[in-house]
Amino acid sequence: MAAGICSLLALGMLASRMVLLGSGRHCFLAWNLFLAWLPLLFAMAASWCMRHRPGRPGLWVGWAGAWLLFFPNAPYILTDVVHLRPESLRNYWADLVLILVFALTGLVLGFLSLFMMQREVAKRTGWKFGWGFVAGVALLNGFGIYAGRFFRWNSWDLVLSPASLWEDLSGWMAAVPHSPRAALVPFLFGVLLFLAYLLLYSLTHLEHSPRQRVLDAAEREPGGGHWGRAGGSSGESSEGAD
Repeated sequence: MAAGICSLLALGMLASRMVLLGSGRHCFLAWNLFLAWLPLLFAMAASWCMRHRPGRPGLWVGWAGAWLLFFPNAPYILTDVVHLRPESLRNYWADLVLILVFALTGLVLGFLSLFMMQREVAKRTGWKFGWGFVAGVALLNGFGIYAGRFFRWNSWDLVLSPASLWEDLSGWMAAVPHSPRAALVPFLFGVLLFLAYLLLYSLTHLEHSPRQRVLDAAEREPGGGHWGRAGGSSGESSEGAD
């Protein structure tokens, strides 16, 4: 629900910019946001197949493969900040906010889909494998973001232009020994994804933390919990002093 509202807000901001400035310079953001929704839809389909069609694992594998292939499109919007032009200060900050709204919306859409897939993996293999799955996906998609930005790959190129992809991949692997930066940048993208997902996961699970469960239990105790008992004790001490 929130992701849908944010998407509509982002599109409204883009439309307002087009009307006010008479320019369609950032229209590509709408297409990138559409691509960012696809991983979530594929993850929902994969989750549904796992629950309602357990006897047909091929369906789940197909949807999961589509999810993994299109997942880099969600965080990829973060790299659209390269389209900002510092020399045009008149619209720089407004355009920065516009791109960040699209980027954060796309990132959350991607993380929602990743959480759904992590949950399905963890149900069957345990939470350790679930987090290992998250780490592996983050690293793979770090390279996916890198390839999309610098090689200009698209998700569908794996099917439509596999020879071109293999040529670019071979050139990249040959360049890594001579230019470690070629491997460092995708790795950093992957680390960024993993840390961002970990932070969002932690924030959304605060109410389930052991400390929070203890505090909730204390509040449910008669007398208002720890603070109520402390207040009662001081009150009794005061009466004794009188």
